[in-house]
Amino acid sequence: MRRREFITWLTGGAAVFPALWPLVSRGQNLPANQTAAATEDNSIGQVVNLTGTAAVTRGSAARTPLKVTDVIYPKDVLQTDVKSTLGITFDDETTFSLSANTRIVIDSFVYQQGGRGNLASFNVAAGTASFVASLVAKTGEMKIATPEATLGIRGTTGIVEVPPTGGAATPTVKLYPDADGHVGRIEVFNRQGASLGALTQGASAFALRAGPGGRLAAVPYQIPPQEAVRDRGALQRLTLTHTIGRQMLIQRQRLRGPGQQRPNNQRRGGGQNQRPGQGAPPQPKRPQRLPGQPRSRPRKNTFNEPKR
Repeated sequence: MRRREFITWLTGGAAVFPALWPLVSRGQNLPANQTAAATEDNSIGQVVNLTGTAAVTRGSAARTPLKVTDVIYPKDVLQTDVKSTLGITFDDETTFSLSANTRIVIDSFVYQQGGRGNLASFNVAAGTASFVASLVAKTGEMKIATPEATLGIRGTTGIVEVPPTGGAATPTVKLYPDADGHVGRIEVFNRQGASLGALTQGASAFALRAGPGGRLAAVPYQIPPQEAVRDRGALQRLTLTHTIGRQMLIQRQRLRGPGQQRPNNQRRGGGQNQRPGQGAPPQPKRPQRLPGQPRSRPRKNTFNEPKR
């Protein structure tokens, strides 16, 4: 699917687009005095937008309601309620948009700017989660687990649906083009690590069903028209969340300040980022005088000279 075709496909759901503008205003009208938690070194992301109600569970602590600008930590369990949505952007710009009745666990998240050992692991336990992968997927490894399978995300946009246990619906995995038209890759593995297939075409999908001998199989799935319309709305919400989230990420980095920069925001080399004790920055060299060229005479200081 080319970029022009994707834009046409995406804007086909324009009827639902005006309803998403409150998400933009919520993300842009950030409070001037962010909470001190936003500068914690071990936070890995931030709530970008929220409709309805959602909550986070950390360890043995009680379930705590979430609000816009709240920070996210590793091992957090996020849950949206009925008729609710939640948008989150992580420090590498990876963004998730959770639909109603969705539960996701942040198993691990390691990101270092310019590093090659980056890692992100998420677990969609129930519900529908749309996502756009960013720097971790491009420079390291990003995985999304479900109760049935594990997905290897190779820098792309997708939707994972895990229906309630015992229902008639089948879990599905969908691959969609990025906003710029690029189409990535989603690899599907069973829980034992065996490959079940890969999605490489825009608007393609797998249904995860029991195959021969009861083994899990990734069966090509034709997305029904009504489901495609619903996906358009989810991707529009995801795109807005991703845009606002990147702006909020810049603000997060500024709030941390030079003395609180995390390892993933540090740069190597000299210049303004040079650490104390590494010597003064190099001074500009004076231009060399060519052979036979007269020496330039210093200009007289005429600042205090009287006007003629």
